[in-house]
Amino acid sequence: MTGVSLLPGDSERPTLKTIAAETGLAIATVSRALKDAPDIGEETKKRVRETAERLGYRPNRAGVRLRTGKTNVIALTLSTEADVMNHTSKLLYSIAESLRGTAYHLVVTPFFPDQDPMDPIRYIVETGSADGVVLNQTQPDDPRVRYLAEHGFPFVTHGRTDMGISHPYFDFDNEEFGRIAVRELVARGRKRLLLIPPPRAHSYAGHMITGFANEAALLGATFEVTDEISSDSGAMAVEAYVTNRMGRLPRIDGIVCGSTTSAMAAVAGSENTGLQIVRDFDLVSKEAINFLHRFRRGIIVVKEDVGQAGHFIARALMAAIERRAPELGQYLERPSGADDGLPSDTLKNSILPTGDIT
Repeated sequence: MTGVSLLPGDSERPTLKTIAAETGLAIATVSRALKDAPDIGEETKKRVRETAERLGYRPNRAGVRLRTGKTNVIALTLSTEADVMNHTSKLLYSIAESLRGTAYHLVVTPFFPDQDPMDPIRYIVETGSADGVVLNQTQPDDPRVRYLAEHGFPFVTHGRTDMGISHPYFDFDNEEFGRIAVRELVARGRKRLLLIPPPRAHSYAGHMITGFANEAALLGATFEVTDEISSDSGAMAVEAYVTNRMGRLPRIDGIVCGSTTSAMAAVAGSENTGLQIVRDFDLVSKEAINFLHRFRRGIIVVKEDVGQAGHFIARALMAAIERRAPELGQYLERPSGADDGLPSDTLKNSILPTGDIT
């Protein structure tokens, strides 16, 4: 039997030369394929990555750093307050999946509620512990973006900013989500609407509130935007708030939520007052994984494709690190519509309310 032994502890580790021999490609081609170079065809990249994975290839990071000053590390900074059921876990998986078989690997750098979000950013830049950074939960005027731009450090954001700095990003059109949510609720005869928005400091909160408020005013619906809780508040806080609000007149009959957990908690809070979804109220939420219809059929769901976001972010950041033009530097995902998970209009009509709720 010929070939390279890959048993743990072997002194011979697979190298670029090993992959080149297996694929019949030049070493330089293998190296560029692993870096996602645009002049290498997708089929070649796929063949190189599959071979690298099969052989158990791992770049010698110490050697790479000595030769090039690079770490082949991408850092994703995350707040520990992030809702584990929202897009965060899906985003993490999709970025890691997109880096699979490339020269890069992903590390997660957390920051805590009592910590300055700038701390991990400064650490990464000052120590050179990563080649690029992924940021989410962006703010309109985000000090992390300003710092990274001033230091010429490669980064991509999941979310937009509004600070006069052009940078690569992927974002979901939350303004359009707010509009779609209101249209869906009004089409079902709902007249008094409540938005549980994201934390006000985040860019996408402003986008969602704008779309929700403008569409509600356009369609003549009465609406409220709560500032007592957010879609990132704990489930108990959201449930308690909605229980209290649904127990007061004039009663809300349509709710819009910015996260899976807040949607579930809002349904629970409404049910605490004896109300039933679809019959007495409707609720619209966005989600990145198929979950809400398993919790309650009738929740109106707008899909957010975080898998696409992760793929885009990974490729854009590799391009930024390699100092080459990305295929596309900025992308805004537009939601395509909503689904309530109910099987037919016949069933819907059988459980919709027949009169106004006071």
